[in-house]
This record gives sequence, C-alpha cells and structure tokens, in this order.
Amino acid sequence: MVNTEKWNYGIVLDAGSSGTRIYIYRWLRNEVARLEADTHTQLPEIKTKSKWTKKVHTGLSTYGPTPQLIGDDHLQPLVEHALKYVPKELVPETPVFLLATAGMRLLPDQQQTNVLNAVCTYFKEKTDFYLPDCDLHVQIIPGETEGLYGWIAANYLVGGFKSPITQDHNHGKGHHTYGFLDMGGASSQIAFVPNTTEAARHAEDLKLLRLRTIDGVNTEYKVFTTTWLGYGVNEARKSYLDTLLSTYGPSVNEYPDPCLPHGVRMSMDSSSILDISTTNKHLLGTGDIDQCLKDTRPLLKLDAVCPDKPCLFNGQHVPAIDFDVNHFIGISNYWHNTHEIFEMGYDDKVYDFATYQARVRNFCSQDWADIQRNIKLEKWGHKVDEATAEEVCFKAVWMINMLHEGIGVPRVGIDTNATTKPQDFNSPFQAVDEIKNTEVTWTLGKILLYATSTIPMLDAASVVDGIDPSPVGFGSNDGSLIPADFTFPSSKGALNAPSSPSYTGGIVDKVHSTLFKSDSAHRLPGLIFLLLILLIISFFLCGRDRRNRFYHSVGLGSLASQPGSSGATVYRKAPVTSSGAGLPRRTGVLVRVLDYLSPFGSSYARVPHDTEANHPLVAPGLHDPSEFELHDFDDDEDLDSDGDGLGKKVSSRPKPSPIDRAGLVVRTESRERLSDAFAGGGGRNAGGVSRTGSPKRHL
Repeated sequence: MVNTEKWNYGIVLDAGSSGTRIYIYRWLRNEVARLEADTHTQLPEIKTKSKWTKKVHTGLSTYGPTPQLIGDDHLQPLVEHALKYVPKELVPETPVFLLATAGMRLLPDQQQTNVLNAVCTYFKEKTDFYLPDCDLHVQIIPGETEGLYGWIAANYLVGGFKSPITQDHNHGKGHHTYGFLDMGGASSQIAFVPNTTEAARHAEDLKLLRLRTIDGVNTEYKVFTTTWLGYGVNEARKSYLDTLLSTYGPSVNEYPDPCLPHGVRMSMDSSSILDISTTNKHLLGTGDIDQCLKDTRPLLKLDAVCPDKPCLFNGQHVPAIDFDVNHFIGISNYWHNTHEIFEMGYDDKVYDFATYQARVRNFCSQDWADIQRNIKLEKWGHKVDEATAEEVCFKAVWMINMLHEGIGVPRVGIDTNATTKPQDFNSPFQAVDEIKNTEVTWTLGKILLYATSTIPMLDAASVVDGIDPSPVGFGSNDGSLIPADFTFPSSKGALNAPSSPSYTGGIVDKVHSTLFKSDSAHRLPGLIFLLLILLIISFFLCGRDRRNRFYHSVGLGSLASQPGSSGATVYRKAPVTSSGAGLPRRTGVLVRVLDYLSPFGSSYARVPHDTEANHPLVAPGLHDPSEFELHDFDDDEDLDSDGDGLGKKVSSRPKPSPIDRAGLVVRTESRERLSDAFAGGGGRNAGGVSRTGSPKRHL
C-alpha cells in the first residue's frame, strides 16, 4: 500500500528513433526527506523499478504524416501502463514529459509541430497528469540537452554529486565529476566538466547547470556538452554503405563488405539477411575487421576545418579533454556493443581496448554458418539473434573508431594500463547499463532536475511573488543568474511543485521531526524528553535488586520491594468447606476460575472477588465461585493439598516459605478435572471433583 502523502511521482517518455519508452519515477516529498538529518546536503533520492518501464516500438517520427493517430495507436498503451503504478489520487500532481530526440529532429518543421501538438492535446484531453506548459513538457530536445541530462543521471548514480566528496571520486586537480558518452541510432553525445584551465579558457562554451539539495541550497556546475547528428550507429551505417556502393559501381552483383561476419549475405540496404542461393544484388560479408576499421575511419572527418579550436572530429569544437581527471561513462550502444556478445563471460573486467578488439576480430572472422549454430545453442545468451549478430561487427568497429580515433580515449591495454575491478570508474572509459541496479538513462537526469526544482529555497525571503531568483535549470554560462536561454524544468520561473496534500505522517515521523529536524523550535526540549524516557525505561529494566540498592542508597528504603509484595503474582487457594463456607473474603483478591477440562483444555481466567456463580466466565455446573476463591497470604503460611476433593479443609501446618533462594515466588498450580459423574457419566465420585497432583513451577 503506497503512502500517498509520502511520495512524489514523475513520468518521462523518451521518444527515440526506434520507439517511445515510458519511465516512471518517484521520490520522497521534501518535508519527509528532511526528516533524515544525513540527507540534507544531498539531492533527492529518485527511485524506479524495471516493471515501471514500457516501450512501444514504433518511432514517434513515423506519425509525421498522420499525427491524428498518435493518441490511440502510440500513447494510450503507455498511459494505461503508467496508471497501473501511479496512485490515482496522485495523478493530478504527477508531471508528464514527452521529450523527443534524434528521430524527430529529422522531420520537416511542420510535421514536427503537428506531432507535438497532437501529443499535448492527447495528454490534456485524455489524462489528468500535471502538464502546465506544453512547450516545456512536450518538445524535441537538442542533442546537447540530451547529453546534459545523461551527464546528470550518470553522476547522480555513480556518486559524483555526493557531499562531502569522498576519496573514491577525488580525481585530482579539484575534479570529482565524470564525463558522459551516449550513442544512439541517429546521433552521439558527449558531456563533461573540463579541467580548471580549459574551463577558464572556454567559459563561454559551457552550460551553467543549477541543482538544489534537500536543504534548499543551490549547487552549480559548468558543463560542456555537444552532439554529433548523423554519428549514431544507424546513420553511420547508411553513410558507410553509400561509400561502399559507390566504390564498386552499379554493375557489381555481389558487394564484399568487410564489416559483416564472414559469409553472411545481406540486402543492399543491410536491412535483411538473404538466403545463400540469392541471385539478387547483395552484400557479402568478409569479416575483415582491420579493413572495416580502415574503411569507416574517414566517416569521422578528422581533417575537417575547425573554425573554433580545438576540435575532435567533423570540425566541431570541444575543449581539450584531460583524461587524468576526465573519466567517461558510456551508455546505450557503448554498452550493447561491448557486452551483448564480446563481454559474455567477462563481466568481471572493465573495458580493455586490446582485448575487446581481439574478441571482435575473432567473432567476425567466423563462418556465418558457425555463428548461426552457436546462436541456436544460445552461446551468447537467449537475447542474441541473427539480426544482432550480423549488425554487431559494424557497430563494434564504429564504436572503436568513435571512442579512440574521434574522442581520443586512451587505448587501455596499449596506451595505458587497465584496472580489473568492474564498475571502477577511475579508468578512462567504462561502459555501463546500470549503476546500483538503476538503468542509466538521460530520462533520470530530466526527472532529477524537476525534483530539485520543487525544493523551496533555503533563503525563502528572496522569493518574490512566487518567483525564484536563482531557479533550478540550465542555460548559457554568461555570468547571469537567469540567462536569456535558461531552460526551466517546468513552469517558468516559479517554484514548480503542483499543489499536493501536506504530509502528516505517523507518530514515528512526528517524533523524528521534533527531535531531529534542523529547523524545529522544539528540538532541545524534545531531546531532553527523549533522554528522560530512556532513563526511566533503563531504571525499570535494571532489575529489582539494583533498584532496591538504589532506594537504600538514597534513603528511600521503604520503597524497596519486599518478598511477595511485587515482582510476581502470587496465587494462594483459600480454605473452603464442602458447603462452600470458608474464610472471610479479602478485599482486592482475584478469583482464579478453573474450566474443568473443557473441550478446549484447561484454562484460567481472573475475575474480581465479588464474581457471582453465574458469571459468564464460569462454566455451568461449577460449584459456588467462593469455593475457588484465592486469598492473599503471608510469607509464613502455605496451603496443603492433601485431599482429593475441593471440599476438604487445607491443613494449617506450617510450610516452607514460598519464596525460593533466588527470590522468586513458587506458585502451586492445580489442574482439576471433573469426575465422570460431573461429565455426565457414573463414577465413584459422582457429583464431586477429582484432581491430579499439583506440580510446583517457578514463575
């Protein structure tokens, strides 16, 4: 059962070139998160689950000509999925974002507008999710923004934002964050914080990013981010095929392709695997990885004119990367291309260029028939099919060229030594899919940015008319608090949390808040009260002997426990006669009622001394309750249990003290049974009660 007063929810839809995936996240409301004293200087803790994610495999860009079909065909299954996990009462305050990437960027402007309008209309008319501004919640984001969100997500998960900075994340030169690399189907992104020298030299090229910790304090980062449109694996493959076909000319029927596994036959657009007997024009894999590396390298355009130096490739400016402090985390195709096949069975080792290239060379040089056989045997796992196997050679080569020729990451195993611990992010490059069991995706960075924007400023007095003077978001690094191109996570300039019920919490939360919230006016009295409670509890748990010694030491010996007066309940049976007459009753005595072997077994109950014979707890047919009355007793008297019947008097002979040497009361318990006559049958004691021996037990 979800505590709806405790959680915030948020939804991000990643509309990529191959499909749209929905991500559902949640995090503690700030007033709840602030109860934990050790989290004040941290960012909100974002949580998600794998089952909260769902993907539809038709890209949003395919609806360019038919935007009217988007709602029912594309969005409805995703919305229905979200409603399974977002509590109904929280839907109106749960923000929804649909952010489209490279696939949508390739559509004509008018089609882009029509698609986005259709999405916004559907959310507003068919759902109750929080969507105050369509321009901010439904948009095509630039590659630079996608890279920045990814950088936020990666650093958040790996611990680059932790405060104080730990030695694990101290890279030297005052650097503690990690670089981010993403490669999709249509584009590739990079984001990192340059070293101090490069940051000062290229300050105008950086993005100002502002986040806010749980205690309301802003933290700022200066991040460089850029994108290479057309440098994703799918677009790169298209460019490569254009070059390959133009090399051989139109008269050739079979085009040798070194970037395909040896012996595989593919259609000319590399979209389908053909039968070995095909007579159509086709590509024929030769599995020559060294030649593939050579043929794909020119696609990087390393020699392109660089108008704003320095550049990496394609003439695009990037500040010089200091790999001593800039350690990169790669996701998406960087992960899939290194782990789906080539790292199978090697998860205990970080990326090693020399080893990786050797594995790629070995796989792609195999005969296609052998690869097909191993796929059926699931040598590389059940997820690897023929389509994955035929694509992986080009993808691996493209990643190698991008990573080492384009970006310049040192070749681990050749240029530098490798570490051997998995997810040791102090190596120059590490490909990941998850960190701490959470998928690394740019959508996490987006929702984290939104979550921090809902936290009130520590200096609440500076907020005027609900406008935050230094809001969470990002923009140009021009020295101003709110640059002209500043991007807000949601509603512009305002504290972004939608109206929501205040958190009341349970008694534990309230006590915790009183005692430990830094802004509580009752913190000191609360702490004193807590200590007093603990002292009292400790006093009563210390034992009777220690309490007695304490009483005597402070002159309160009269409060010390006397034998038989406390610490144990003492039961004694009053002397009775066969007529029910016995000794006078004593005030405050509890009667112990015996159920004579009822179908449920012997049981006892305590009733006041004035209980009548027809008391509902007394079984029908029992003797007068006075016969079972238990009297208080003094230390020097005891009761005998010589006779069979309850009507016999108890001997007044002196007995040993009921207090044993350990100071515990010895309680004599009896299990009485009805005679056969009492149970409805004949017997020698018809109308009477027989009883067994009374074992003595220590309480």
